[in-house]
Amino acid sequence: MLTVLYMSAIIFITILSYVFGFFYLLINLIKGLSNKFPKFQNALALILLFHLITVVDLVLLDNGLDLSLFKTFVLIAFIINTVIFISSFNKSLHSMYLVLFPISIFSLLLGQFISPTKTLTDLSLPIQIHIIISFLSYSFLAIAALHSMMTGYHHLQLKQKNQNFLINSFPPLQTMENFLFELIWIGVVLLTLSLGSGFLFYDNLFEQKLLHKVILSSLAWITYVILLWGRYQRGWRGNVAIAWTWAGFISILMAYVGSKIVIEFLLI
Repeated sequence: MLTVLYMSAIIFITILSYVFGFFYLLINLIKGLSNKFPKFQNALALILLFHLITVVDLVLLDNGLDLSLFKTFVLIAFIINTVIFISSFNKSLHSMYLVLFPISIFSLLLGQFISPTKTLTDLSLPIQIHIIISFLSYSFLAIAALHSMMTGYHHLQLKQKNQNFLINSFPPLQTMENFLFELIWIGVVLLTLSLGSGFLFYDNLFEQKLLHKVILSSLAWITYVILLWGRYQRGWRGNVAIAWTWAGFISILMAYVGSKIVIEFLLI
């Protein structure tokens, strides 16, 4: 592990960079200075590098992984920011950072200053693979939930014929809807792999006290599959698609956060 002083400096720089990035982006979106975004992308690449260093120090231990609730928030925030960073090269998604940057700051503060009650270490390679797939699934579905809110807001403002700096920064509504279902498709595939690997690699899910996680994750999977069926068979879009997206994400959120709270804070 890196020295405490060195890592404290890295985390401080990362948090401060996210703060400056938030206000820089907000000001340029309000002014409509989209030509500033390439410079913003370059700076964000460096911020994500600092964030990655923080993830490595917080999650990787000498004897395994620290997958306590608040440390994994830091990891998931990094994955989400990285996915949007990559996607922003061919889509106008910068306005999503107005929500993601504060979430990243909050997760970094929690991960750094709140000590876990329990950690998971000495995990076998198959279980680690299952966990990584699960994190990727949660991250893509979280992005889909956030993006669905933006899509719904865009649809509402167009319907009311309102224009503001956020709407002007959004891509066309059809592009946003297509990207939403691309995210959901990726998330569902990863969630399928997560559920399958969980049944395959865990000896007994009942003994692992993860039954509620399995049930809620399966419910989320069913919800998303119905949503995809409705999209391609019934043409679901707009508020219907958003409602189903959030129904699935709430199940995922309860499955992950709920199980972590039970294991780390209640079953002491």
